[in-house]
Amino acid sequence: MSSPPARKLFGTDGVRGVANRDLTPELALAIGRGLGSRLTPGSIVLIGRDTRRSGAMLEAAVAAGLVSMGMNVEIGGVLPTPAVAELVARGEQAAGVVISASHNPFPDNGIKLFGPDGFKLPDHEEAEIEAAMERELQRPIADGIGEVLTWDEGLRHYRDGLVERFPDRLERLRIVVDCAHGATVTTAVDVLTRLGVDVAAVIGHEPDGVNINVDCGSTHLGALGARVVAEGAQLGLAFDGDGDRVLAVDHTGAVVDGDQILAILALRLKRRGELSHDTVVTTTMTNLGFRKAMAAEGIDVRWTDVGDRYVLAEMRSGGFVIGGEQSGHLINLQSGPTGDGLAAGLQLLGAVAESGRPLAELAGVVTRLPQKLVNIRVADKDALTGAGAVWDSVAACEGELGDDGRVVVRASGTEPLVRVMVEAPTDADCDRWCATIAAAVTDALGAV
Repeated sequence: MSSPPARKLFGTDGVRGVANRDLTPELALAIGRGLGSRLTPGSIVLIGRDTRRSGAMLEAAVAAGLVSMGMNVEIGGVLPTPAVAELVARGEQAAGVVISASHNPFPDNGIKLFGPDGFKLPDHEEAEIEAAMERELQRPIADGIGEVLTWDEGLRHYRDGLVERFPDRLERLRIVVDCAHGATVTTAVDVLTRLGVDVAAVIGHEPDGVNINVDCGSTHLGALGARVVAEGAQLGLAFDGDGDRVLAVDHTGAVVDGDQILAILALRLKRRGELSHDTVVTTTMTNLGFRKAMAAEGIDVRWTDVGDRYVLAEMRSGGFVIGGEQSGHLINLQSGPTGDGLAAGLQLLGAVAESGRPLAELAGVVTRLPQKLVNIRVADKDALTGAGAVWDSVAACEGELGDDGRVVVRASGTEPLVRVMVEAPTDADCDRWCATIAAAVTDALGAV
């Protein structure tokens, strides 16, 4: 039996790169054709995008590729990634496409593909699409060519679905929302206010095509923290560019990260008897304090490689209901097939309202070990595996820390970066070992 083709274009979260340089309209057209070659002629494919200026360009190219293969395309406009996933899962579409680079800087863009079940396509299917892109594909003519239609109703269906699924009464909560000038500008405030939340202020809600993720959103929480304090709000929620992540700040402006949110949600599910197998799934980047907190509550923790697709794969294979990442990518299969920042935010608000306790107190369930993460932009991230000097440095760190710390070194799946994370008994130890390993990475792989 021959082995499946290897992926070259698709990373851990689709295809990404600088729009019009790496991710060109020609490449987007080819991806659309490759996807179309795997579907039955006449199938419907939903396309959504975030607010980047390049989104409409790439949307048009993907749509052209799909209709050239006989597919019918529904253009959903600006939609969060989880909206596309959910709409496809409960609709008649054969696939979904999201044009977004999520939390990446504005010049980047990306293409993510979803199957008819709303889950991201597995590695082998992405590899088959790449292989199809390299072949001469038969082109239909006349009425075999597909149609492009505008589907404005998708946004309403997604928002209505969230309101229907979350019966918690949230009238006592006063919050600030940061939409990162991204896709949640179309959803967050509408859903929150319909559920009774007092939205004291909204920031990051005026996208102009170039300001997505700029000094706002889940990657830049300073402005949100300051606004929460200024408004006297109970907490703040920050989304990323495509709405599949959420982080929070408490009433003092202190950050509540994905580990803490995941812990709060897991404990709530356990109290309700809804935490399947008393297990939560997370990644190797999760703080050791999270595992200790879960162990104290009788909850098992399953670890995966970094990337929501790996978290989701472990959840589905083990029948687990909740998992996520420190970055705020949180998945609850009770509420949808992929990470949904707004849904997770609603669950967090429900936990706060139900407990009657402030978010700062709930977040205290996780006592974080000092941790430092550095991102090193490198010339050749693929050379990390064979960089012996880097791994010698890692081994020295692990030898000194023993059971009192941890080190993770990995290449980013979406950017030309190597990420170095160190947990240690003190901040000084974290700083020292991060600097040592980062220097070894730069020497071995070349700085950019």
